[in-house]
Amino acid sequence: MSERPMQEPTFLILTALAAGPQHGYGVISDVAEISGGRVRLRAGTLYAALDRLRSEGLIADDREEVVDGRVRRYYRLTDAGGSRLAAEAERLRRHAEAASARLRARPAHGTLFRRGLAGGAA
Repeated sequence: MSERPMQEPTFLILTALAAGPQHGYGVISDVAEISGGRVRLRAGTLYAALDRLRSEGLIADDREEVVDGRVRRYYRLTDAGGSRLAAEAERLRRHAEAASARLRARPAHGTLFRRGLAGGAA
């Protein structure tokens, strides 16, 4: 049974953590960078996603440190998370490859229309 496609924010969070453990703000910044600024996670959205990913075993707490009197928790990708991310990246690669191949094989703009007229006019 194949898993359902991953939502884009989940894919981007796991991608951010693939480079190594990060704290929440680091993940938010990395997701914005990876997506070219298109995806901007709010803290509440991120932490809900991190809780879900942790409960699914895709990420784990790495460590905590105190910075300016506040606890900063770091998260890391688990082996299961790495496998799931790799599978999703491969799925997306196959889809992009199929789309590219079909676009390359596509007739030039207007060719079908002209062919249709030429074939129908006698």
